[in-house]
Amino acid sequence: MSLKHKLVSLSLVSAGIFSGLLYSADLIITGADVYTVNESQAEARAVVVFDGKIVFVGDNQQAMTWALSDTEVIDARGMMLLPGFIDTHNHVFEGASEAGGNCLLSPVKTLIGQRSNLLDCKRDIKRAGDWLIGYGHQLDALWGNSSNLNPRKFLDEIFPDNPVIIMEESSHSMLANSLALKQAGIDANSEQPQGGRIMFSRNGEPNGVLFDNAGDIVMEQAWNSLSNNFQVSYDGLLAGMDEAVSYGITTIGDGRLYWRRGWYEVWQEAHKNDAIITRVSLRPWIYPDVEQEKQIDYLRDIASSDKDKLLIVDQVKMYIDGVMHFGTAKVLQPYQWSWQEDLPYGLNYVSPQTLPGLLLQLDQIGFGAHVHAIGDAGVRETLDAIEQAREQGSKRIYSLSHLEMIDPGDFDRFSQLDVHADFQAGAEYFANTDWARFYVGGERAKRMMPMRKIYDTGANVTFSSDWTVNSINPLVAIANSLRLRRSKGLPDIHAAIEAATLAGARALGLESVTGSIEV
Repeated sequence: MSLKHKLVSLSLVSAGIFSGLLYSADLIITGADVYTVNESQAEARAVVVFDGKIVFVGDNQQAMTWALSDTEVIDARGMMLLPGFIDTHNHVFEGASEAGGNCLLSPVKTLIGQRSNLLDCKRDIKRAGDWLIGYGHQLDALWGNSSNLNPRKFLDEIFPDNPVIIMEESSHSMLANSLALKQAGIDANSEQPQGGRIMFSRNGEPNGVLFDNAGDIVMEQAWNSLSNNFQVSYDGLLAGMDEAVSYGITTIGDGRLYWRRGWYEVWQEAHKNDAIITRVSLRPWIYPDVEQEKQIDYLRDIASSDKDKLLIVDQVKMYIDGVMHFGTAKVLQPYQWSWQEDLPYGLNYVSPQTLPGLLLQLDQIGFGAHVHAIGDAGVRETLDAIEQAREQGSKRIYSLSHLEMIDPGDFDRFSQLDVHADFQAGAEYFANTDWARFYVGGERAKRMMPMRKIYDTGANVTFSSDWTVNSINPLVAIANSLRLRRSKGLPDIHAAIEAATLAGARALGLESVTGSIEV
């Protein structure tokens, strides 16, 4: 089948036994090149839908026997019909929201070069004390040739009366001024938070650079300070879903639900208003610095696994480590160069000692886990914890996302432990890993992103966008996975389409209701 066909996306809302009137349909699609992702019926020409359910897949003539006078009939005129795409890791809530910041910095300018952008942003601040939330820079570029920059002082000069937090484009580092740090309780005497790093200048004062959870702590203060927080978040959520649907995405694995920012309530309001237009597996965030029992109590109250609903809450999102380019991904061998000179192996958000017990507690209240794991040590620590959970009888769904480094000794463990492997094949950094040489050396950089190695073990491999970090377009991931040299890319177009559809459904526990075109 040729991908030159125009693509049409079909959402499979539910599966089940058709119990309506015999030969009745709401929608009939005929004349299509139906790519079913269903091994027992790989191809068809027509699809019939009644009450949101697919009730027939087959030939045109039989499909039309379901038509009544009010049935919508679409002649696809030979176009390809695919299952709706499934994006298993997408930050749809915040991707199009102004609550996450509308002060946009240049990704390639130095800190001094950002001054004009920041002054423009300052003009939009209405009164003293209001937070400014920004986004967009790259920390490496920001430094330029100056080794002794102090972003806190630089921001203080421009914003003496307003707390400022600016998120780096990967979201794993942030810049903050003195007022922002003060409101978050960060000063010269602050200890390093679990899963994060506060950078200090030579005089012992914070220099305004915050890595990972240290930045999240301040961002939460900023987000919750907004006077129109709920409405802006609501509007952003609807805009994010519209963007996803425009690319044929009909099911989303939520990148993370910051429930201490009121995000769950925003989702519930959208659901009450019938404004949800995709199926979403919401994944409440596991806070590395919040008492575990408090989090378990909250999660117990919101758990929901009804597959007939558009919102499902039966997986959490957690980080085991940070990211490689900031030296916070957890690695088995020391970094060649790192921002964290005293952390040669990176850091943990959730400690490997705590993780097994946490997974078992989550299992008891109905939750699996989608785990951010980038470094080879972080991957191993997570697999070790899942292995212990499996030995204790857990049958929950576990998936690992990003997977930039995996030790070869851990390849087979994904299939052995029934762990889903989620890759952002559409990312620019996926195909060319030369950027990692500076941090981990040439040999380790060459072994990164071993998607094909994991696929060949029989593990379930999925595609996700991690939008807005990467393009939301699933076709980019499909194309990239086929352009990669054979040792890294998927074997053929069939494997790539499955990774963007049915494989994603499996990783969300939804393969009985979506991911393929079948009754």
